[in-house]
Amino acid sequence: MASQQPFTADDFGIYYVLTECTDHYDPFPVNGADENQPHFQGVTGLQNLGNTCYMNAILQCLCSISPLVEYFLSGKYITALQKDCSEVATAFAYVMTDMWLGDSDCVSPEIFWSAFGKLYPAFMKKTQQDAQEFLIYVLNELHETLKKYHRRRSYEKRSIPRFCRKMIANESSIITRLFEGQLNYSIICLKCENCTYKNEVFTVLSLPIPSKYECSLQDCLQCFFQQDTLTWNNQIYCSFCETKQETAVKANISKAPKIIVFHLKRFDILGTTKRKLRTDIHYPLTNLDLTPYICPIFRKHPKYNLCAVVNHSGDLDGGHYTAFCKNSVTHAW
Repeated sequence: MASQQPFTADDFGIYYVLTECTDHYDPFPVNGADENQPHFQGVTGLQNLGNTCYMNAILQCLCSISPLVEYFLSGKYITALQKDCSEVATAFAYVMTDMWLGDSDCVSPEIFWSAFGKLYPAFMKKTQQDAQEFLIYVLNELHETLKKYHRRRSYEKRSIPRFCRKMIANESSIITRLFEGQLNYSIICLKCENCTYKNEVFTVLSLPIPSKYECSLQDCLQCFFQQDTLTWNNQIYCSFCETKQETAVKANISKAPKIIVFHLKRFDILGTTKRKLRTDIHYPLTNLDLTPYICPIFRKHPKYNLCAVVNHSGDLDGGHYTAFCKNSVTHAW
């Protein structure tokens, strides 16, 4: 459910975070809320259709991201629709319209749930599902529906070192423009010291939790981006040594997305036992600085403001998802 209550920086049930990059952010243009209306734009509950809290929490977050709201409410998505697979995107637009332009305090996402379930039947079983997995499927489906083909452009060979060149995808959409980032991995053979590079596109960064009791989001980021040594069964084949060798791997961000999604890995395996980590994680509401993790040649000092959080309460056997979202009209949580 949407909330206008103050949101603390120390919420301990955090599951993952969506944040907006302040470098590129254009506030969604809206008229001031009518004081005579008890209902605020975008502050609308979603009906539970039977263990669909994971879906409602994700929809609340996506429907609070201003550039995405502007794209769908303005009708821009209509010209991008692929005729053979437009049902999910159209249903998503209906949910967003009901939440932002309707006059109800609570609406049903049943049309979207039904359209999405036709493609992914597992989500129609009315059983508990993983919110992060659902988010990835939704973003992928919206991209496939709204994508446009672009010819690949070449770069001047001398302008940028080869290992840091930005990859330009053949297909782009509102989803790739907002959520897609790119990681660059440097891979060093510890025997011959040969260094190779690998690029990987991401929409969600799954961060480890390095402490048992308390840590910060920056601690999780530092743990993710620290150099790792691959040994034993994790060794990587070296083309120079022509055999698998111990390898040092380090990642950095070669392209920072406009909207960055963090998934905090609270479910852990200790031996043969699975458990949920209940570490208290502190994170800033504004100016989260990712500069230390950006490829130096592309460093643009990106800073992010928190825009939405999904919390998971419960354990491995069952639980409940809730969302806290910043409203772009009232700027309240």
